[in-house]
Amino acid sequence: MTGVASISKNLWQSQICFYQSCLLNYSLTMLRYPNIDPVAIHLGPLKVQWYGISYIVGIIAGWWLLRRRSRDPHLGWTPEQLADLTFYVALGAVLGGRLGYVLFYNLPVYVHDPVSIFKVWQGGMSFHGGLLGTLAAVWLYGRKYARPFFRVLDFVAPVVPIGLGAGRIGNFINGELWGAPTNLPWAMVFPDPRAGALPRHPTQLYEALLEGLVLFIILWVFSAKPRPTMAISGLFLVLYGCFRSAVEFVRVPDAHLGYLAFNWVTMGQVLSLPMILLGGFMMILAYRERGWVGT
Repeated sequence: MTGVASISKNLWQSQICFYQSCLLNYSLTMLRYPNIDPVAIHLGPLKVQWYGISYIVGIIAGWWLLRRRSRDPHLGWTPEQLADLTFYVALGAVLGGRLGYVLFYNLPVYVHDPVSIFKVWQGGMSFHGGLLGTLAAVWLYGRKYARPFFRVLDFVAPVVPIGLGAGRIGNFINGELWGAPTNLPWAMVFPDPRAGALPRHPTQLYEALLEGLVLFIILWVFSAKPRPTMAISGLFLVLYGCFRSAVEFVRVPDAHLGYLAFNWVTMGQVLSLPMILLGGFMMILAYRERGWVGT
């Protein structure tokens, strides 16, 4: 019995050494999360966070790119009109993003504590809500300047991914919206205690790449030539919906929501499906009508 116990103990110790060796080798190949302080600037009691700066960067970059798009004199955009358009869109995106998060993701909490709706520094923004806010802002702007809704939307759509990408970088710095555990070499251990010590997909970077850089390049190139009205906006909806839905397969849903069905359907996918369908319909209608853009 003593010999059997000794053999079992040696086997157990060998297994422990093996797993420790595997973990050590994996940790050497895993990317390290940079653990950047979410607060960029401390000014006494005032704290300026990188997440807020990412919104400012997106707004400024969007305005600058719109100026580049408006260089064609036949488009008829003045600097004053562009400044107004940027203000409308930025306000609509921020207000819509906040209200969208309240309605789509955490309504019971905000019903119980309505004052917390205004505590934006605690986080909580929704792209789909921001999109609805942007659409409302474009509609109001079009009424003011007597410009057709879809022509203004086609003009704005190619620069929106810059703001989306910047926002996802802000999510990454905050260490939020991480993905499922994985053994891929670019996995990271996030500092949020809820993420545990498991290496996870850096889904914020996936979205920054797809929803930001890739989507921007495709739309910018696509819009470089005259397109039928609604085609650019439709392509934006289709591509964003597809990119977002794909990343959702490896992104951990909000804890208070979880998976909505089949242990894989998320709120992000549910909200993205109408975008894909609507965008596809808009592109079909655009090319059938052949109503050429004249923004």
